Formats: sequence, C-alpha cells, structure tokens
Amino acid sequence: MHRFKPYLRFCKSSLYSYFSTHNLETAGPLASKLKSRSVVRFRGPDTVKFLQGLLTNDVRRFSEPVGERSSTVPTPNLPSVSVPPMYAALLTPQGRFLYDLFLYRPPKPDAKLDSSGSRPSSDPDQSFELFADVDATFLDELLETFKKYRLRSKVEIENVVEEYSCWQRYGGKLSEKSSSTEEPEAASVGWGAAVDRSGESASRGGNCGWQWFKDPRLDSLGFRGIFPSNIIPPLVEADKETDEQNYLLWRLRKGVAEGSTEIPKGEAVPLEYNLVALNAISFDKGCYVGQELVARTHHRGVIRKRLLPLRFLNDCGEEVEQKVAPGSEVIDTASHKKAGTVTTALGCRGLGLLRLDEAFKRSGALTIQGQENVKVEAIRPDWWPAEWLQEHQQHSAAA
Repeated sequence: MHRFKPYLRFCKSSLYSYFSTHNLETAGPLASKLKSRSVVRFRGPDTVKFLQGLLTNDVRRFSEPVGERSSTVPTPNLPSVSVPPMYAALLTPQGRFLYDLFLYRPPKPDAKLDSSGSRPSSDPDQSFELFADVDATFLDELLETFKKYRLRSKVEIENVVEEYSCWQRYGGKLSEKSSSTEEPEAASVGWGAAVDRSGESASRGGNCGWQWFKDPRLDSLGFRGIFPSNIIPPLVEADKETDEQNYLLWRLRKGVAEGSTEIPKGEAVPLEYNLVALNAISFDKGCYVGQELVARTHHRGVIRKRLLPLRFLNDCGEEVEQKVAPGSEVIDTASHKKAGTVTTALGCRGLGLLRLDEAFKRSGALTIQGQENVKVEAIRPDWWPAEWLQEHQQHSAAA
C-alpha cells in the first residue's frame, strides 16, 4: 500500500486565480522560476561513467559529438548547435523511485564569445561537467546519496543553488509556435555572426551561455532551462513571469508528476508513473541501480495502475476548488471498490494513481471516499501511447 505524503499547494498570487481557468491554455508564453528545484554540478573525468551506472537513462550521450542536434530557441551568445538536456531518475536497488534529474551539458568555452564579443573564449583546463536540476526539498539527502555511491570515482558533486536557478516556459500559445517564428528579434543574436545588441536587449539575454531547451519529457510542457541566479532568462516578458503554481497546474492538466513528493520517494514504481513515455528510461543502456525490476515489469507488458490527471466536480458537473487533499481514496461507486489514490491536488485539478479497469469503466462512477458529493473525472492524456490502453484491454478480456 502506498503512503502518500501531503502535497497540496495553495497559491496566494492573484495570477493563479486568473490562470487557474481555461485561460491557462490560451495564455502564454508564461515563465516561472522553479523554487521547488535546485541545481547540482557533477564535475570531473569520471562524470559520465559515474552517472551511467546509477541513472535510468543513457548518460553516454553527453560524451558524444554534438552532431546536428540544435538548440530550440535562439539565445544570445550561444552556438547554433548544442546538446539537449536529458530526463532521468535514480532508483533504489529494489527498483523504486528516489529522485528525478534534468541533466544539462553546458556549452564549451570555445562555443561562447569572450568579453569583447568578437571571438570565442578558451579555457583548455576546464574539466568535464554536467549540471542537474533536482528536487530542492530533498537536496541534502540527494547529495549524500550520490556521494555514497562515488567511492573512488573522479567526480566532484557540488551544491550550486546560490549560483543557478531553474526556470520553465510554458502555455498553450507557446507550444503552437515554431522556434523560427516565436521570437524574431532574437533570431539574429548569437555566436556565428555579429552580435546584435538591440536583439540581445529585446530578448533580455546576456553572455552567460545558457539557453532554453524543449522540455525533454514532452513538447507540450514547453521549455526548460538553468540560468545564473542574478539574471532574468532571455525571452521572459516582465508581465508573463508568474508564480510556480501555474506551472504545477499546467503539469496537472498534462498528467505529469515531478519530484520526490509527487512521485513518492522509495515507494513509486517508475512505470506506473509513466516514466517510459516521459523519456526517462533507456532499455538499451545496460546495468544501473534498480534495473532488474524495471526491465522485468516492462517486458511483462501489463501495467494495471497508472498516474492520471484528475478533475474534481460536484453533482452538477461543475468544478469544485480546494475540496480534495492528497492521500484521499478514489472509490468506484458501482462496485464500491477502491480505484486508487489522489497523489497531488491543486484547486479543481489533481493527479491520481488509479487502476485502469476502474478509471475508464463508466462516466460519473468515481468519487472521493467520505466526500460522495465530490465526483472524480479521470482523463486519458493525449500523449499516452495507444498501446497502453490496448494492452490493458487485452489483459482484462483474457482475465
């Protein structure tokens, strides 16, 4: 039985009350500084080898030639080609979720301009490094865990939370735009041509060498990046910077959990939280901590429970705000069976780990235990692979 820790955020910002309606889909692009996330730096010649043996994704990609992979949004003082970030997880030896990480390889010194803005800078002695965007609540514990695994590996693991901040850029309008047309004034800014100071000013960039990337999980989540804490990231409009609660709401609508509370640390089964479709797991990379259970569960082919986006309604079908707490049980009123558990809630939206045979059986059949006047609508995300439901239906028919 899962024991869910309370995770319910109430926003004091007036912007939340504005964007908590359907306007969140039409607004944008919005940007939020993610105070719930912190930045860790891995540095040293054994960095890739060290992380490769621990994490669920194939970290060797960061040591390969860049090739044709290009940055998504033009950003000042950046090369036209850069390495996209990676989403990955660290598991327990038993295959349960511990921490999620967004890994970034910073641009090399010779890909950035020097202080004069006229030629590449150079630092031949710079050690290989990767940056990780991690859950701030468990930062100290995460650092201790990685250092425990380090042993004799030549890798430094540093807390750089004072130097860097994590940001997300999202919204319905943003996902509809292509990188070439999104911010025309920024397109002429960057390494490879003369520096356009007016364009640099318009996009609010600097010479830090950091940039926005497509979120490595889903395109519909928007763009993610790490930036020095003393700057506003490029392309962030002053009136579009908004509370992180709006980003949480955006994820709830998409059905994506993040961090070691929403994905319960030491308890969550990675495949039930859809980490395969969120590009967090490689099945070709070889051994890593907790691999055996993940591989066995994946090849068995049937996942009976999955994390789903939820909507909370009254008897008239109207959305109800702040009525449901994490840990609440979801009940099928027809069978009186437990369908699952609410894991995260904000306003009239939430996430829940539900049995698929109960979640989509019939409309209006789900309610909250002890709150029969609150109905639960389970929503199938549009990014789910079609085979997930087909596999479940085939298994149910055979049972």
